[in-house]
Amino acid sequence: MAAVMPAPAASRLLMSGNEAVARAVWEAGVKVAAAYPGTPATEMLEVLSTYPDVYAEWSVNEKVSLEVAIGAAYAGSRAFCCMKHVGMNVASDALMTLTLTGVIGGLVIAIADDVGLSSSQNEQDSRYWGRFAHVPVFEPADSQEAYAMTLAAYTLSEKFQVPVILRMTTRINHVKGLVTVGERLSRVGAGFQKDPSRFVMVPGNAGKRIPLMFQRDKALRAEAEQSAWNVIEPGSDRRVGFITSGPAYMHVKEAFPDAPVLKLGLSWPLPFEKCRELAALADQVVVVEEVEPLVETELKAQGIALLGKEILPLQGELAPPVLKPAVARLLGEPVEEAGPVVRPAQIFPRPPTMCVACPHLGVYYTLSQVRNLNIAGDIGCYTLGAGHPWQAMDTCVSMGASMGVALGMDKGRGESDKDKRIVAVIGDSTFLHMGMQGLLDMVYNKANVTVMLLDNRAVGMTGGQDNPGNGRDIYGEEAPRVDFAKLVEALGVKKERIHVVNPYELPTLFKTIREEVKVPDVSVIITDQPCVLIKDYHKLKPFEVIEDKCTGCGNCLDVGCPAIHVTRRAKEVKPSGREVDLAFVRIESSVCTGCTLCVQPCAPGAIVHYAPVSPIKLVSKEGCSA
Repeated sequence: MAAVMPAPAASRLLMSGNEAVARAVWEAGVKVAAAYPGTPATEMLEVLSTYPDVYAEWSVNEKVSLEVAIGAAYAGSRAFCCMKHVGMNVASDALMTLTLTGVIGGLVIAIADDVGLSSSQNEQDSRYWGRFAHVPVFEPADSQEAYAMTLAAYTLSEKFQVPVILRMTTRINHVKGLVTVGERLSRVGAGFQKDPSRFVMVPGNAGKRIPLMFQRDKALRAEAEQSAWNVIEPGSDRRVGFITSGPAYMHVKEAFPDAPVLKLGLSWPLPFEKCRELAALADQVVVVEEVEPLVETELKAQGIALLGKEILPLQGELAPPVLKPAVARLLGEPVEEAGPVVRPAQIFPRPPTMCVACPHLGVYYTLSQVRNLNIAGDIGCYTLGAGHPWQAMDTCVSMGASMGVALGMDKGRGESDKDKRIVAVIGDSTFLHMGMQGLLDMVYNKANVTVMLLDNRAVGMTGGQDNPGNGRDIYGEEAPRVDFAKLVEALGVKKERIHVVNPYELPTLFKTIREEVKVPDVSVIITDQPCVLIKDYHKLKPFEVIEDKCTGCGNCLDVGCPAIHVTRRAKEVKPSGREVDLAFVRIESSVCTGCTLCVQPCAPGAIVHYAPVSPIKLVSKEGCSA
């Protein structure tokens, strides 16, 4: 979290897109803001929570966060909600009815698309929600525009009584730029006015609201045609003109500074006439959009001749190195070489891994030692359990999906799976987000599944944010803390099938897992140790390896702790004639936290507490010569 408290008006600040949106939300006089953490959107609410006079909350999931914002907007107050792209999949149930009721106070929904798959399980295009839900979409190209468009979105929202989507991408969310800021608007909500025909969406009322939605569509399209956010920039090189939006606009201007460009800021509804104006300025038109051909498809349906995904990729960012060769081929020009090939230095690969002493390490080490398992995984930093050295996760779909997938694996067993044990792995925040329903479904339908509920008291993957499982709210203040053992019992799991274990105690963990997977019922094993990156975690005395005692067995490496490094490798031929690989190790004691995970599988006892040697030798005064 980078920004704290508001800087004075007219200040020029270096801000990320997330910080700029948070500032604009505060200036817009927003009263209520809600979100669920998700990269690259997380910092918007984190930063906003540092501003005064705004109620901010981490909600248990995106649907709830949107519903909180809807309630505030119904009450006439301005409201804000933000999420990453997959979060809107969760919140869409509320969105698709909100489009019929509309809002009273302004409501802006910032959706952060992870173009380029920096930290997500898919790469979807949230502009489609504008088309699908009949709501306008703004697309900023930098931090200043993210700030300004947020303010404009509240004005538009109240003018048309409609929620407005601010479509961000990782390139905007996390890249910093200079932003000139203003004053906070003093605004008082009108209060909720009862109107069941509008706010109670039973079929009879909803049917009457649909024609109003289509009337609003026409008015919004007219607004887009004359909007100052949709700008044609005539160029001197008329061979190719571009229609683009968001950060793709920056890439186009860098690659083709002299080309005619239509920059779409209010990108939905599309301004068809403005697009025709651009087409008249160029011999050929190329739509540059990240990532789906939404604009391209709509404009081709309008009979406008253009190209798009025929020459451009359907995924990833459309940076100049992508655009220039594509347009060169279109024009029949030679493709410029990128210059002499510089081969990168060969370095040892460093794949993503869990942190030193992460409480999930013991879980995956143990699961990797238990045979005959099918393991349904979930979304979180613990998804890394699918990687080396554990290979202890077989599926990962969406938030909370481990529960339903595990149930389906159980009920849909093939002949080859009839003796397999099914395990579902889920984190504490993910369980509260969308896993509780899946566990209830397991119990109700008599599943034979063991659930590993990994309680590390944080939303670890997105930076350790607080949640109902750790007893603190977004402000760090004390809040009720969920008792997971009581919660899963309330969902129907038998008390004798619920176990709370310390994931650093490998023998207990191994014994509990091995016994529970054999029970033909729903079991829940709760691991209860905090994330090593939050203040609840307390380091212990670190360890080191006695070099002369290390036999190279490599058992400690199977734990997967990144503090353990291989110093040399060798081979050994056993008396049986079998050749085995040896790996001799050392522990980076400066980062070791003393969790003991590596100590327990070390057969020769080569791992002991680190005894630092002081480089300074203290001598008595009497021992000093004059």
